[in-house]
Amino acid sequence: MSNAPVTAAGGMQGAIQHDQLNKLRAGDDAPRAAKKQHNISDYAAPVIGFGGFIGFWYFMSYWGLTHIWGKPKFLITAPHRVVKDSFIDDRSRTALLHGLYWTARVSLIGLVIAIIIGMALAIVMSQARWLERSIWPYLVAMQAIPILALVPIIGSIFGFEIPSRIFVCVLISLFPIVSNTLFGLLSAERGQHDLFTLHHVSRWTRLTKLQLPNAMPTIFTGFRIAAGLSVIGAIVGEIFFKRGDKGVGILLDSYRSRAQFPQMYGALILAAALGIAVFIIFGWFNNLVVGRWYESTRKSG
Repeated sequence: MSNAPVTAAGGMQGAIQHDQLNKLRAGDDAPRAAKKQHNISDYAAPVIGFGGFIGFWYFMSYWGLTHIWGKPKFLITAPHRVVKDSFIDDRSRTALLHGLYWTARVSLIGLVIAIIIGMALAIVMSQARWLERSIWPYLVAMQAIPILALVPIIGSIFGFEIPSRIFVCVLISLFPIVSNTLFGLLSAERGQHDLFTLHHVSRWTRLTKLQLPNAMPTIFTGFRIAAGLSVIGAIVGEIFFKRGDKGVGILLDSYRSRAQFPQMYGALILAAALGIAVFIIFGWFNNLVVGRWYESTRKSG
């Protein structure tokens, strides 16, 4: 008789432990299921967005442009014709890939120069307030002036070939590098600065050990913005400086003037692909450099 309560208690305890074990297993499986669902959504969302974009493109090509705006259908070429006439046709594909090479080359050279100049200016401006106040208004003015208004002056000084295109890339991509780098350099916590001051460290040590590491996330944000702007600058420069090797911008203007709309849309696709590619590359560099110690506060899902 005395063993019955013990047996019952033991059975109840075993049931409780079994239930807790099942909960722990379910808890272990929950992150895996959430991660799997999150990965599926990461792939599904771009596919759905791309499908919607292609559907809208077909709608505008076959019905929307004519019935809504009253424009002729040939102004918006259907996607399959763009692929056929731009990328399957050997002659068009060769011209477009050659143009992509020159546009990528000019934009990357301009971006590298802008990064060097922009980082140097931001570091100089971060060392003293009077330096920041001396340089900042001219950077803002340079950003506010439309780049097309400077094209005749740039062409007159540097000529109308590759150097002018690179100069346009530098001008158009410099400001986000300076502004983001300067913001990051000045964002270190006051307590950390006081600690460095307490140890009587040099300006160089403070810059390399505190300010630059703290600024890395915003620096790479500036790089990603500037990378896309550099591609835009290269194409704008090619459209207006028509001499030299034919980049995507020159091909765009040439196809437009000859009403070769499939090839024109093909050139637009390549320009967009180049901008996306450089954006992704700098995003990868960002994760490589700061991803181990910097965590976004964005929630998953």
